[in-house]
Amino acid sequence: MMKKHGPAFKKEVIELAQCPACKGKAVISGVFHQLACVQCNASGWVTAATGEALALHELVTQLSMMLQAAHRQIQELKHPRTIGPGAIYQAPNRRGAGGTNYTGD
Repeated sequence: MMKKHGPAFKKEVIELAQCPACKGKAVISGVFHQLACVQCNASGWVTAATGEALALHELVTQLSMMLQAAHRQIQELKHPRTIGPGAIYQAPNRRGAGGTNYTGD
């Protein structure tokens, strides 16, 4: 085991799952009104491995990391990259006359 001093350089991504008690809704239906779920600290998310609630500052960080990953995935789906032989013809290479695209055809 390596010796380690201080905090980690990168924040560890914790796998999250929906709370089994409230099924991700953050509230539980009482007799007359809805109550905040105590199993997940009214967030709807728990640690996937242990099923325990995260501390609020850790939960904010983990949800932000999930949101950023979702935004990256959406951007990739909006602008797919062309791969294979067609990629050469789609990307401008500025090798032609006046900086135009030259494909060699």
